[in-house]
Amino acid sequence: MFPNLTVTGGGRGIGLSLARAAAELGSDIAVLDMLEHPHDEFLSIPDEFTVRAKYYRTNVTDMGSLTTAFDQIIQDLGRIDNCVTAAGIVLDKPFLDTTWEEGTKILEVNVLGSYFAAQLAAKRMRDQKTGGSIVLIASISASAALPTQKLGIYGASKGAIKSLCQQLAVELGPLGIRVNSVSPGFIETEMTKGLAVTNPEIISAFNSATPLQRIGKRQDLKTLVGYLLSDAAAFTTGSDIFVTGGLHSGHL
Repeated sequence: MFPNLTVTGGGRGIGLSLARAAAELGSDIAVLDMLEHPHDEFLSIPDEFTVRAKYYRTNVTDMGSLTTAFDQIIQDLGRIDNCVTAAGIVLDKPFLDTTWEEGTKILEVNVLGSYFAAQLAAKRMRDQKTGGSIVLIASISASAALPTQKLGIYGASKGAIKSLCQQLAVELGPLGIRVNSVSPGFIETEMTKGLAVTNPEIISAFNSATPLQRIGKRQDLKTLVGYLLSDAAAFTTGSDIFVTGGLHSGHL
């Protein structure tokens, strides 16, 4: 059986895609999200892959809510082997117009939510003396900017995630805990569809901006993350891996 996986932000989008990928490999999954109910796709996972799939409505910006969820995961699944922090929100707004409240919300969800979810997972792995793998979801926005978007505070939050990956990889390495990050480019999710509501030309821009001339799909990430969570990546830690269709090398 593949090690079990805890995913924050797994109720839909990239997080759910990665949880499903782990289930395909035989992993029991624990999904944390703010949504009252996960996407219908989640509901079919236990029967489709004969694994346990548990959903926990959780606020990643509230330490009490996070701690309660992780404690319940231990009760339900017995242990925590791997963790992906995919909970995140985006703000496409000019730097000069962004408010303090908007900036604070982005940083609380994207940075502190990832930081403390990873901390709770690492504590369980340490206590179990089993090691484990933590994958932090960063973004191309931490490394490149396009005129079609105004992602100042979002990019800053994802830059923090890339730095956090390196810091945690060094600190947690002696415990056998590997930490890597993944920087997706433009991926078709509910979030990017939401951006298109306020910026109708954005999807066309996403398709034309990448050297591969298309927007990414959620499945473009799943094999990579499966690798990072598995023993195949036993000597891989502290790495940030781009999945951008070449955008990080040849963005316009």
